Amino acid sequence: MDRSAFKSRSPGILVPIKVNDDSDWSFIPNALPLEFDLEPGSWPLLVSAKEELARLDGVGRHLPNQDLLLRPLQQREALTSSSLEGTFATPEQLLLYGINPREPSSDKDPVNSWREVFNYSSALTQGQSQLDEGYPLSLSLIRQLHQVLLGNVRGGDKTPGQFRKTQVHIGSTRRFVPPPPIEVPRCLDELAEGMNVESGIDTLIRCFMIHYQFETIHPFNDGNGRVGRLLLSLMIYKWCGLHSPWLYLSPFFERYKDEYIDCLFNVSAKGNWGNWVDFCLRATIEQSKDSIDRIDKLVVLRQDYHDRVVQLNASARLHPIIENLFASPIVSVSQLKRTLDVSYPTANSDVQRLVKAGILAELKGIYPKTYYASEIMKVAY
Repeated sequence: MDRSAFKSRSPGILVPIKVNDDSDWSFIPNALPLEFDLEPGSWPLLVSAKEELARLDGVGRHLPNQDLLLRPLQQREALTSSSLEGTFATPEQLLLYGINPREPSSDKDPVNSWREVFNYSSALTQGQSQLDEGYPLSLSLIRQLHQVLLGNVRGGDKTPGQFRKTQVHIGSTRRFVPPPPIEVPRCLDELAEGMNVESGIDTLIRCFMIHYQFETIHPFNDGNGRVGRLLLSLMIYKWCGLHSPWLYLSPFFERYKDEYIDCLFNVSAKGNWGNWVDFCLRATIEQSKDSIDRIDKLVVLRQDYHDRVVQLNASARLHPIIENLFASPIVSVSQLKRTLDVSYPTANSDVQRLVKAGILAELKGIYPKTYYASEIMKVAY
């Protein structure tokens, strides 16, 4: 790590360490401040971010079916947050794995990637459930998220659910080296205190600062970026008083990946909180607007689908099928048979009517026969 990049305003200290028998430097962050003075030029961004977030929560809150937005948003977050770490899957692969999970046949089997992305979505759902049951944001919750994320996947041998006891570094050139393992427990205790202490900092900005602190500590051997972004979404949900966790910033972070990494590094190196906070506020504004736009299109599409079914004079069973498609736009006949508790011919007949209405189309090369709602996929993902 380049020691000369760290200036006097750096919010931490450098300590000498050994990495693979090489001498290097490691950064230990100070505890987060309890006060933060936002730059005058950043106030309009903060006001706009909070307005757009409130508008998103208001639109989402009044949806007749909240899964219309929430499930696709969470799945899209799982895809983009995972791709930031080099784990790739398509929306179709993620959804197909969700309805028919299977064990990978080898380390090179693409099922490994699908499961990792699926686990991210599962961890997000579990985290929300824990918060809804009254559990606080804590180190215990963070370990649980990591356990779910790395359960039964490549990297599962990297102590899922346990904080690291070895030195890690970021980048092949060791551009950034997090705290040595002996300092991790103290840094995490300070992080936990920062998450639960009264602070004069705006709650949204506080979420961004804790995300920085978590990524800087890098408390796990693997999966830190994904857990950190999971935690960010849950903090915004809990602390900003949202009706549901609507906001996910990973698509913005992926689009501006270099800026994301540089802003994080420059807080450590130069104490440049302003650029980091501004970057996250821009992300909040853009992703809130993007989600609202997707909601509007999905609401229109939902009504259009129901109108198409009415015009066919089809069975009333098709209406709940349509509702479920917005939560999971891929379905098989055998799955519908179980869900609706009808015979296979009846379920197949329902699917064919939805095909005739232009709502479903067959996914070629998939067994058992599986269908997808291409218009929903296009809008949601």
